[in-house]
Amino acid sequence: MGTKLLARYPWASSPFIVAAPMRVMSGPALALGVSSAGGLGFIGPGVKTQKTHEDLEETLTLIRKQPTETPALQSLFPSTSSLLPVGVGFQLWGDDIDVAVAAIEKYKPCAAWLFAPRDGSQEYDAWSRRIRGASPETQIWIQIGTLKEAKQLLQISEKPDVVVVQGAESGGHGRSEDGMGLMSLFPEVADAMEKSHIPLIAAGGIADSRGVAAALCLGASGVAMGTRFLASTEARISKGYQDEIVRATDGATSTKRTLLYNHLRGTFGWPEGYSPRTIINKSFHEHQAGTPFEELKKRHDESSKLGDAGWGQEGRLATYAGASIGLIPDVRSAKSIVHSIQQDTLERIRSLG
Repeated sequence: MGTKLLARYPWASSPFIVAAPMRVMSGPALALGVSSAGGLGFIGPGVKTQKTHEDLEETLTLIRKQPTETPALQSLFPSTSSLLPVGVGFQLWGDDIDVAVAAIEKYKPCAAWLFAPRDGSQEYDAWSRRIRGASPETQIWIQIGTLKEAKQLLQISEKPDVVVVQGAESGGHGRSEDGMGLMSLFPEVADAMEKSHIPLIAAGGIADSRGVAAALCLGASGVAMGTRFLASTEARISKGYQDEIVRATDGATSTKRTLLYNHLRGTFGWPEGYSPRTIINKSFHEHQAGTPFEELKKRHDESSKLGDAGWGQEGRLATYAGASIGLIPDVRSAKSIVHSIQQDTLERIRSLG
């Protein structure tokens, strides 16, 4: 299954490393950096501001120009293919399907990652049908976080090309109450979907070669990582945010799933059942102590004017991250992250004999 999947992305190497589409942080530099290293990079949904047609057009235009502006990337854009060597992520509850399909038809990313529908699996069906009509070669990736969601995918008419199985350890927005850890969730989903022959990508809590090797042993065709790539030189992220990703440890106690930081930032509307994992700081502790939301909001907005000091244990700003933060020791280039994890994973597998 893994060999079949890699054949769809001719520049990719094994083990297959994917950079998840993180909103704002996953821009052109990170996506291309991962793809050029033998992985697959995704552009995050709403790279600048959600639902803005010009932003998506601008981002994909920048990527299309890369062969002439960066000769080292020319091999990623073979003349025999019209597909962009990156994928694009969409949050279905908030993104505009007409804008998404128009951009996919014009620029033809190699993959479209669909996530968080408001109206269930039938919304995946509608998006997949429209995308395939606009760009038949673009692969449809769908992210799920429960066995129930996996079984629902088997009932829709437009089956995905790839399913991303996200464990509860993940950063960003995942299942808030019915999610399970990847070690238990993935095998059960794999059993349920075995006859579909759809490749599965493991996600959630993976940040180094040990996690990748474990995921491959579970039957994954590759892994998707988000938090590890927050600590990359290409990520579009504030230094204070990135420093906190490297500093924090013990994800079990230093991160929580909570909608508090969404609301402090003015983000509302996520479908029921989804909640982001965040490194907690003063905002969370004061919320737990009973400080009224209006006061927390005031303090949060004041902290946003402090620059990098707004993050950290004494800060108040949102630091979305997964439970794997204790496995991220430094900031590196995307190329270094992909290559080192691939090499270390292969060495670990060989050592098992």
